[in-house]
Amino acid sequence: YVERIKEVNPLINAVVKDRFEEALQEAQQVDKLLSEGPSDDCLEEKFPLLGVPVTVKEAFSLYGMPNTSGLVNRRNVIATSDATVVSRLKQAGAIPLGVTNCSELCMWYESSNRVYGRTNNPYDLQRIVGGSSGGEGSVLAAACSVIGVGSDIGGSIRMPAFFNGVFGHKPTTGVVPNDGQFPNAHGVRTSYLCTGPMCRYAEDLEPVLRVMAGPGVSKLKLNEKVSLEKIKFHCMDHDGGSIFVSPVDKEILQAQKKVVEHLESDLGVQVQRVAIHKMKYSFQIWSAMMSSKDSEGQEAQRFTDLLGDHGKPVWPLWELVKWLVGMSSHTLPAIALGLTEKLVNLNLSGKAKLVSMGKSLQEEMEALLGPDGVLLYPSHPTIAPKHHSPICMPFNFAYTAIFNVLGLPVTQCPLGLGSEGLPLGIQLVAAAYNDHLTLAVARYLEKAFGGWVVPGKV
Repeated sequence: YVERIKEVNPLINAVVKDRFEEALQEAQQVDKLLSEGPSDDCLEEKFPLLGVPVTVKEAFSLYGMPNTSGLVNRRNVIATSDATVVSRLKQAGAIPLGVTNCSELCMWYESSNRVYGRTNNPYDLQRIVGGSSGGEGSVLAAACSVIGVGSDIGGSIRMPAFFNGVFGHKPTTGVVPNDGQFPNAHGVRTSYLCTGPMCRYAEDLEPVLRVMAGPGVSKLKLNEKVSLEKIKFHCMDHDGGSIFVSPVDKEILQAQKKVVEHLESDLGVQVQRVAIHKMKYSFQIWSAMMSSKDSEGQEAQRFTDLLGDHGKPVWPLWELVKWLVGMSSHTLPAIALGLTEKLVNLNLSGKAKLVSMGKSLQEEMEALLGPDGVLLYPSHPTIAPKHHSPICMPFNFAYTAIFNVLGLPVTQCPLGLGSEGLPLGIQLVAAAYNDHLTLAVARYLEKAFGGWVVPGKV
């Protein structure tokens, strides 16, 4: 894996800082343990990920590695400890190879920043990798790592997994700890931010999720056997036509149709078509709920304060002027987000209505899915776009973001490559704490549709 990263990273720019020497030493210790140690069964129980290479999104603390989240004024910050999930993976025997790129402050769906530059898609270097866990998506797709640590508050695990043709799981909210990442969620956002696994193979999601969740795994039903024939499948082709979001590409719709046909013919189930009207307002609901007060009346943390990182808050208009003359240390998407944040808070009565609509949508979804339901829904309206183009359609992430504010578990599942050799995929959604259903369907669809495809094969 070290050799593979050295070979392809100059092209994809996914690993932004490596720890190859330490990783190789740790691998030698594993070899020693295996040659001298107890039986394999005993080792497997104690170290379920023994010797498995892992990469970590740079927003998470990994001891001795940078922890900037792409923010220029944090470029000298080095982690002095491990994030909780990183520590758990290490204790399970996994060996970190390094940290991977993300978008500035993890709030954009192109992984590019002024500290490390831009990450490229292994299937087409002119395409984006998604964000904010884009370096992870790219490094896994390029076969440089086995498992990855991602975080997701608006689709930051699932979009990169989709654009790069790998698996990504956003767990039910509150199961996997978010400690040790920057920025971390505060106030109401603690209910929306999720940490989860990204993998090339569907079967790896569950064991990694178990390790990441630690004692929290007891909230999930991962030991329950899933009978696919008994799942109530629902399908929704698009959000109903939001004015803020692109129409869904024909190839994505065709891929979803093939999934429906396969489920019906192979399992003998009836996939129920649904049209949930409120999904049309996904972006507005997410935006309103992200900036609302929590139950104790605490305001959501402002993005402009985060951009300042304990210094002076950033003035987005002034940063825009500086950006136009090449003087800003921030990316254009970050400046634009700072500007839109101010606009959202201008219409407080409209915001309250949208928050209420979000609560009502959550109840509707939970009722629809119940204890045995899975919803098929596009991961994104378009296949991986070209670099910079997300700025023209900034709200397309609404297809993933809505499930963060609804608190539902979602698995992004690859469905092979489209006509341009770019990955296709689908989101599998279940009711809260029913992660075992989406993981089981992902394993099934991987066998049926081939899962991850080596880049450059076509």
